[in-house]
Amino acid sequence: MMSLFRLPAHLAALLMLALTPSAAFAQTAQGDDPITNALRWMQNILLGPVATSLAVMAVAGVGFMMLTGRMNWRYGGTVIVGVFIIFGAPRLVASISGL
Repeated sequence: MMSLFRLPAHLAALLMLALTPSAAFAQTAQGDDPITNALRWMQNILLGPVATSLAVMAVAGVGFMMLTGRMNWRYGGTVIVGVFIIFGAPRLVASISGL
């Protein structure tokens, strides 16, 4: 049980904590926090020029292997559909979320 002398001190401390501004309550500008920057960097890697060149090489390799008869058509189609999904991901998410 809390003594009568400690209750006002605890209430005063709680009131001071609630009324003082804190860095935790401060809002940063949108897109300025490290997590958003890291996710934006990852998106640029996954959808940028590096990914584009890798996708071109993958599709060209699949096409060449299909042309020479060394690859299953279903597996080749899966690779090509996967490339479409990767590069269509921003548009797919925007259409699903209604943006």
